[in-house]
Amino acid sequence: MSAPIVLALMSICFLSFGYLGVPVPFSLMAGVFVGAFLSDVSLAAIIQKIFDGVDSEALLAIPFFLLVGELMSSANVVVRIANLSVSLVGHIRGGLSQVVVVFSMFFSEMSGSTTADVAVMSRALGGPMRREGYEPAFIAAIIASASTIAALVPPSITAVVYGAVGNVSIAGLFMAGVVPGLMIGFGLMIYCYFFGPSGLRKPRAPLRQVVFAAGDAALPLMIPVILLGGILTGWFTPTEAGVVAVVWIILVVIPALNRGHFRKIPYDFCLAGLIFSLPLITIGAANAFGWMLAYLRGASYIADMITSIAGNDPHLIMLLMVLLFTVVGDFIEPVPTIIIFMPLVNALTEAGDINGVHMGVVLIATLAFGLITPPYGLVLLMASKFVGVSFAKALRAALPIYVVFFATIAFAIYFPSVVLWLPQHVLPESVGCFRSPAGTGYICPK
Repeated sequence: MSAPIVLALMSICFLSFGYLGVPVPFSLMAGVFVGAFLSDVSLAAIIQKIFDGVDSEALLAIPFFLLVGELMSSANVVVRIANLSVSLVGHIRGGLSQVVVVFSMFFSEMSGSTTADVAVMSRALGGPMRREGYEPAFIAAIIASASTIAALVPPSITAVVYGAVGNVSIAGLFMAGVVPGLMIGFGLMIYCYFFGPSGLRKPRAPLRQVVFAAGDAALPLMIPVILLGGILTGWFTPTEAGVVAVVWIILVVIPALNRGHFRKIPYDFCLAGLIFSLPLITIGAANAFGWMLAYLRGASYIADMITSIAGNDPHLIMLLMVLLFTVVGDFIEPVPTIIIFMPLVNALTEAGDINGVHMGVVLIATLAFGLITPPYGLVLLMASKFVGVSFAKALRAALPIYVVFFATIAFAIYFPSVVLWLPQHVLPESVGCFRSPAGTGYICPK
């Protein structure tokens, strides 16, 4: 049977099972087995590719970042971060909606997980927002939108997977994701100020109260400093950074702020391992599906189609990739999407002479946007469940917020020098810069 027909049957099988409610990894494996039976691929090769997908040292960073988020939320340390956020922006129009965004900008730099952000913010701020009269649909929309910041800023789990699978510098992706992440954060704050409900504006906190709140949250806020400082100085890898952050929380943060939580730490470890098992099985299945896609030259077909339209124009290639990933991201989570389409991404990155870190940040921002778009919209679905409102109402409230994401993605495409400025100056080799033959400074590709 010809490769295009096999590819079509694989996709139909995967989508059919997905629409029937079968979990994503099993839907992916159903498509893989269909492709194997209709081609000359052995089942032993499929099993090997599943194992190869999870056999990566870089992926070990994920459970430690998940454990950081779980320890921070279950130990009630997040209350201190919420208090700091309130003292900083609680007096601005929008009130607690502004606090949600600032809180997410802080917490995202500790957990790296959008789902962890949604769960924590829904528990910590969902109730207070309802008591202050915010519409439940708006609460779900703003919490879900703010949680996507975690996909971009370090220590983003999505960036870890992208870097590990695509052989792109994870530290470079961390640094390059800062500008788009801040753009989404400040864009949401501007939206809440001009177009969101006014909320209950609190009195402006005096400087003494801000300083006290910052001191109260100083120990947990050291986590992003440890993560980034260690990675940027080369003291440890992203995986080792996660281990150091966990040690910091257990040996310093919890004893100082919530000593009674020690008896619950084994439960946190078990829960983090359980949560990690979900993306892990998806990573293995997606790697097998992506390998089948490459084996049957599916990536080449799509790459040829895109290059026939865009030629070698990097901006047009990235726009078409954003369109593709927006559609795919509506149905599949970011992690399997990255793994399945990485051969295509690599081919088009080379065809358009695009910096790998630049392409990665643009696609990660696109996949983050897919987390709040129908019909799947994982984090919007989670937020609506936590808040207790229908997904349709939360979606209608989120539609105007899409403008923030459109603007951020467009900016990231057309202004690579701004997006790559931080990694070029902090970790120049991570974005392809090399030492000048003269011996001073670096030379970076245009």
